[in-house]
Amino acid sequence: MAKSVNKVILLGNVGKDPEIRSTSGGTMVANFTLATSDRQKDAQGNWQDRTEWHNMVAFTRLAEIVRDYVKKGSKLYVEGKIQTRSWDDKETGAKRYRTEIIVNDLSLLSGREEGSGGYSRPAASSGSTASFDQRPPASQDEYAQSSEISDDDIPF
Repeated sequence: MAKSVNKVILLGNVGKDPEIRSTSGGTMVANFTLATSDRQKDAQGNWQDRTEWHNMVAFTRLAEIVRDYVKKGSKLYVEGKIQTRSWDDKETGAKRYRTEIIVNDLSLLSGREEGSGGYSRPAASSGSTASFDQRPPASQDEYAQSSEISDDDIPF
């Protein structure tokens, strides 16, 4: 079978506050929309902005992060995959479709004042990005040992 790839990378703003729910099995799910904009010239040579809305779905730990830190207006960097699901409409019996981005990775790019929803960064950090690494933090001793460079580390 030939190799295939289903990967999406988006950078945009959240359209409205996320909807948080749990499945019958207890898995947390966050649904929200993300707007991306593209700029093109029209027939008269004027720039026109075109906004595309993406349906986003995050599960488990990422859903908790969305619940705690994401709100309308938040700027996000998202990696995920496209998935289309279908169902029969209960009222009309018609086949319905919804294309969604299943979130695999998420980085908050908004500052607190821009709608990051209560995320507070350490006072020493003045940058405006936050990425969620789920590895346990290293102790200061481990950090000091890992940052030491010896002559053996130099490649020439």
